Amino acid sequence: MTAAAATRDASGTPVQHWAAPFASRPVNATVTVPGSKSLTNRYLVLAALADGPSRLRAPLHSRDSALMIDALRQLGATITEVPGDGTFGPDLEVVPLPAAAAASGTTIDCGLAGTVMRFVPPVAALRSGASVFDGDPHARKRPMGTIIEALKALGVTVSAEDGTAPSSLPFVVEGTGAVRGGHLVIDASASSQFVSALLLVGARFDEGLHLEHVGKPVPSLDHINMTVAALRGAGVSVDDSVPNHWVVAPGPIRAFDQRIEQDLSNAGPFLAAALASQGTVRIPNWPAETQQVGDLWRGILTQMGATVTLADGVLTVTGGPEIKGGDFADTSELAPTVAALCALAAEPSRLSGIAHLRGHETDRLAALVAEINRLGGDAEETADGLVIRPARLHAGVVRSYADHRMATAGAILGLAVDGVQVEDIATTAKTMPDFPQLWEKMLAQGAASAPGPEGRGSGAEH
Repeated sequence: MTAAAATRDASGTPVQHWAAPFASRPVNATVTVPGSKSLTNRYLVLAALADGPSRLRAPLHSRDSALMIDALRQLGATITEVPGDGTFGPDLEVVPLPAAAAASGTTIDCGLAGTVMRFVPPVAALRSGASVFDGDPHARKRPMGTIIEALKALGVTVSAEDGTAPSSLPFVVEGTGAVRGGHLVIDASASSQFVSALLLVGARFDEGLHLEHVGKPVPSLDHINMTVAALRGAGVSVDDSVPNHWVVAPGPIRAFDQRIEQDLSNAGPFLAAALASQGTVRIPNWPAETQQVGDLWRGILTQMGATVTLADGVLTVTGGPEIKGGDFADTSELAPTVAALCALAAEPSRLSGIAHLRGHETDRLAALVAEINRLGGDAEETADGLVIRPARLHAGVVRSYADHRMATAGAILGLAVDGVQVEDIATTAKTMPDFPQLWEKMLAQGAASAPGPEGRGSGAEH
């Protein structure tokens, strides 16, 4: 990566800035992205609880997946890298947790990975002994009360290290080797991960699990559907026919051999490059059917004025003469990329249904407003999203807040605005190792026939 400058954070530690490449010509590239973090970590949990050894083919190798692997190893699973045929690293062979192993004295580092801090505590409840959960400093601010209270309602002892009642990291799970299960009522309006965390282990509860959600709507239902599909693929019976109810029958989780789809959410910044540069980007191996929320890109980018086609497994996106604004509801983890494009659009935009993003790696709504406006944009928060109006952007530093999607949003803005720098681009390793190199390779692939970015109708300054 190119280090353009360095500042210091509050502790005096140097923070590197990455000179985001400016697209002096339309992008014309074919890009393959690594495997899905959401699928990799779900299948790792299922493999650790399965009735025999499993194999994950072409999994994601990133900070979040490494944290999940280390957590499950701490609880007793054996996870081994074996040669694979993927571009992005080896396959994984998983020997499940031994039935009688104890977890006493185990410490789980969750980093900033929501899937680790929420999916692994219920697994630890099935072990015998204490497991301590903690993570990065900001991880202690992420919503955790729902999973803690759910485990308590299931009869699991969860406490702070000083013995008090916790509502966030750090905390200790005292497993007894079994969980009774049955009917459990929770409020999962802060994160769909609370539902997925309990569904993934429900089949291993003595009575299975009847999970009921009460409260405001659960965000990111696509991620719950992904979890249900993975469970059914492993032979688990899940009844989700009644809204806000999920019934998981007790029984074994069948061992599996599973190829991990590429991460369609992480394909988003590369597809956005087609709109930001009025070029063309192709993503091969796009699944015809998928539960990934990233499949929404096909509709979102069409609404924003791009030409989008899926043929022979290749998704092709070609940017139009300008980026169109509009109303974008329930974009979930895609929102930072959508917001970056909206900041370059010729019309106002409204993003709604994403209030839960305030509880992600950072408060993404506040962060997006701050960074778009830092470059001269016009963005403001609403109760459940953002309003972004056209404005002429200028060079500057985009802060990442240790959030991978904020960093990639800065890279998108840098394509259209010369002189953008992104703080701590290395934070993209959370879900996409080597992002800077992949980004620069995309830009180096070749020129397209579309008009250059100087013809764009957005408010970007060149």
